Amino acid sequence: MFSRSILARSSLLRQTTTSLLRPTSTNPSSQIFRPLLANPTTRRLLSDQTRQAIDKAVASAPVVLFMKGTPETPQCGFSRASIQILGLQGVDPDKFAAFNVLEDNELRQGIKEYSDWPTIPQLYIDKEFIGGCDIIVSMHQNGELAKLLDEKGVLASGGEGEGSEMKS
Repeated sequence: MFSRSILARSSLLRQTTTSLLRPTSTNPSSQIFRPLLANPTTRRLLSDQTRQAIDKAVASAPVVLFMKGTPETPQCGFSRASIQILGLQGVDPDKFAAFNVLEDNELRQGIKEYSDWPTIPQLYIDKEFIGGCDIIVSMHQNGELAKLLDEKGVLASGGEGEGSEMKS
């Protein structure tokens, strides 16, 4: 139902752009924030077909990112930052899938309801919703993301993490 894009094995994904990685608040209460949709009465029921398609997409790889655009050509800054962080962390391209929500309006609206998270991109690791770009950036900065990715065994072998280049 949805097209799938695999993380490219290019050095482009390893480039750091510190301007996109803004520091998060020092207020501990803002570190974990799960906003609810503004008006629950505006929620629509997710169709069984869409829910099954999203379930299948989430299960398609150990690391799944629903984003605007593709890893090679992100269509928003938050999607670009999320892809760059996953590249910096050394995620194995064979264990990663990205889904372009701009190609399918059902996916674009459905993923928000599926996760009860109002923004895109959205990261899933081992079928578990992690969060949006703000959470990804925060976890990257405090080391939690590196630890989680290592525990889940989704890093490329030989030289994972920041400063290492992905193999071609």
